[in-house]
Amino acid sequence: MKNTTYKVRVYKTEIRKNATGKVTSYRVEWVTAGKRWKKTFQRSAQADSYRSNLLTAAREGEPFSLITGEPVTWSRTERPDMTWYEFACKFADFKWKAASAKYRQDIARALTSATPAMLTSGTGKPADLDLRTAMRRWAFNSKQRDEAPEEMAEVLAWLAKHTRPVSDLAEAVTIRAVLDTATSRLNGKPAATSTIRRHKTILQNALDYAVELKLLDANPIKSLKWKPPKVTYEVDRRSVVNPTQARRLLAEVEAQKPSGKRLVAFFGAMYYAALRPEEAVNLREENIIIPELVKNAETGQMEEPANDWGELHFASAAPFAGREWTDDGNLREERALKHRSEGVIRIVPCPPPLTKLFRAHFAEFAPGPGERLFTGIRASELPYITYRRVWIKARENALTDKEVRSPLAKRPYDLRHACVSTWLNAGVPATQVAEWAGHSVDVLLRIYAKCIVGQDEAAKRRIADALNEHDDGS
Repeated sequence: MKNTTYKVRVYKTEIRKNATGKVTSYRVEWVTAGKRWKKTFQRSAQADSYRSNLLTAAREGEPFSLITGEPVTWSRTERPDMTWYEFACKFADFKWKAASAKYRQDIARALTSATPAMLTSGTGKPADLDLRTAMRRWAFNSKQRDEAPEEMAEVLAWLAKHTRPVSDLAEAVTIRAVLDTATSRLNGKPAATSTIRRHKTILQNALDYAVELKLLDANPIKSLKWKPPKVTYEVDRRSVVNPTQARRLLAEVEAQKPSGKRLVAFFGAMYYAALRPEEAVNLREENIIIPELVKNAETGQMEEPANDWGELHFASAAPFAGREWTDDGNLREERALKHRSEGVIRIVPCPPPLTKLFRAHFAEFAPGPGERLFTGIRASELPYITYRRVWIKARENALTDKEVRSPLAKRPYDLRHACVSTWLNAGVPATQVAEWAGHSVDVLLRIYAKCIVGQDEAAKRRIADALNEHDDGS
């Protein structure tokens, strides 16, 4: 077993006295694999008994824990224990109330990914797909666990009897297996870098909770020599559309039936104002401030004003999570803006092309549930799958075959990247772009460093000028 040793030496009991010479305590000292341990008792009999037990364990060849310093069998008998399945459910319940709906899903996925490494052998093992489904949708969902259908309830009952105790995680070989399993795909290959980091963080938090419950003496993940892969935060320049491509995409969105017309301003808000999808889907009329049309004195027609810039004012987003993960049973959970405190408002300029899209939307479509601008075709909440399908079809129609196979505008989120890149390339100061986009300046420049075009050529010109100046001087 890892984290144990048989190299033990027990010293004589030390009598501790105070300044007056009176005995105050008795201290037992011993060493395991070079590490010194001490334990103090008020009575000599207690110290002698404890020291005697240490000596007996050492003589009988019992392994000593490098974490507690005591024989491994003592920890197993004295510490409360719990199966991994019971603990994982308890941890999910512990985090449920304060967690967002999306984070609740992340916790369930991480625990589901880790659990196979903690399964014991047993007859009647359900199919792997059934095990994963039962864990992710019911076991680690505090709202749904008691509502599992009969066939899934049987899977959960099997799980409850066939997972190892949490105390096994004190062994390095076990915790490493759990971490490796949680950060791998089903085919054994490493998961996406963001998934690896997220699952590792959640597992580390879970084992901190195990320490709090006194199921473990220390968090075993923190003692592992294990480094997650580095995350690439930069935007892929190949995914960023230019203005001509963006206009073609929006035109094809509008042409899609039956949902295109009601979604063109939705995608437009991402491209022209750098909104995240969960921010765009939560827009209401009150968030949009645009100039009123003006009457042409000669023709009497209502026209767009000369200055047709507006503003978007908003303080919340509504990421899609699913009814089973939200407290109110809605598909989306309304939250504060990403990386922002509750009630903090973000103000973003609304350029004339976006102003025009909003006017057309207001003229044709009524608000949906919660007064949100964008809805499904039945005036319901806007499903993720609806706007995803529209985008896939529009992309196929607007781009060449080669562009479709490339990362160009692969996701609706890439429209936001295109907007921020456009602002930066137009020379808008990074501080202003960061404020509009809802980033810190540091994060903004790190993410979009490769999307600021023209910097290479400008640098080359400066180098050439310096070299020419040197040549002229010689």
